[in-house]
Amino acid sequence: MITDAAVPSAIERLVAESEVRRLLATYAQNLDYGLVDANADLLAHARFKVGDVIVEGRDAIARFLRTNLQYHIDDTPRTWHSVSNVIVEVESETAASSICYFTVHQELPGLPLQPIVTGRYIDRFECHDGTWRFVLREVEGRLFGDVSKHVAAPAEASAG
Repeated sequence: MITDAAVPSAIERLVAESEVRRLLATYAQNLDYGLVDANADLLAHARFKVGDVIVEGRDAIARFLRTNLQYHIDDTPRTWHSVSNVIVEVESETAASSICYFTVHQELPGLPLQPIVTGRYIDRFECHDGTWRFVLREVEGRLFGDVSKHVAAPAEASAG
């Protein structure tokens, strides 16, 4: 239970929501531009769950992203992630959560622009030393199209 002292002010709540939304957008943009290390840094303190696979630790997350997604001639997955229906709950001055939808489009030679997967991200965040960061990122796929040029192999956790 949150005590009155732990309830953030309206301004603190808006700042936290803004920081959480920035993290959501940064993750999506990093994916689309093939910035594996940037996303590994973003999730360094998080438990990353994709389906039944859980990966933890910066290096293990980087390996997971490198080995479970396909990267093409431009070193990107040739995707475009859209994040929508974002609901952020600020629980205290140092804890927040969010649920949002994602849609991933992809285009490659031989694969016209099309949605390939939709689902939702279920996230938890903490504010550590004044900076908001992920502590959980759960990727829950819902509707699937042709992911043959996106997923490299069945999702597996990398040791480490």
